[in-house]
Amino acid sequence: MPASSLLAFLLAAGLLTVTPGLDTALVLRTATVEGARRALLATVGITLGCLVWGAAVALGLAALLTASRLAYTLLTWAGAAYLLWLGLLLLLRPRDSMGSAAPAAGAGGGATWFLRGLLGNLLNPKIGVFYVSFLPQFVPAGTAPGPYIFFLAMLHVGLGLLWYAVLILATTPLNRALRRAGTIRALDRLTGTAFIAFGVKLALSRD
Repeated sequence: MPASSLLAFLLAAGLLTVTPGLDTALVLRTATVEGARRALLATVGITLGCLVWGAAVALGLAALLTASRLAYTLLTWAGAAYLLWLGLLLLLRPRDSMGSAAPAAGAGGGATWFLRGLLGNLLNPKIGVFYVSFLPQFVPAGTAPGPYIFFLAMLHVGLGLLWYAVLILATTPLNRALRRAGTIRALDRLTGTAFIAFGVKLALSRD
């Protein structure tokens, strides 16, 4: 049912959004050191990059699924394998830190932070791979995949904007919490478990 699929996507995408990563690190670091305005510009760049990837995946995936049933089957199994691998990696080898984020403070003006967020996502093909493997399983049966996948990408971007706004407004307490090794490990394991479940669901789908 479309409503249940949409709810499942919102839950999964919400969990993915709040899991600490390089984008979260960039926003936190920029808000802490450079101020809210530059953090907001970095946020716009990050989410615009995700939206571009979403449009590319929606257009390409729609053409692929229309052209070949074999391609759809191969994509399904490849997506399931990717989600299972990513889930096991997060579950068995959770991180202790978010990793490095941005260069030294004071480098460049506001446009620089926008470009860092934008290019950091546009030049990362893992985002496209993730969208290809993650989004199709939430498309209801009988629905055109291209437009709906772009709609899901827009929802993911909206969740990201909301989350980064929360980070910017509550920089100090959230910064401390999301940099704790225990918090990052717990979120990685929770996200890994969810990815494994979605990978199994995708592999067993008969649509």
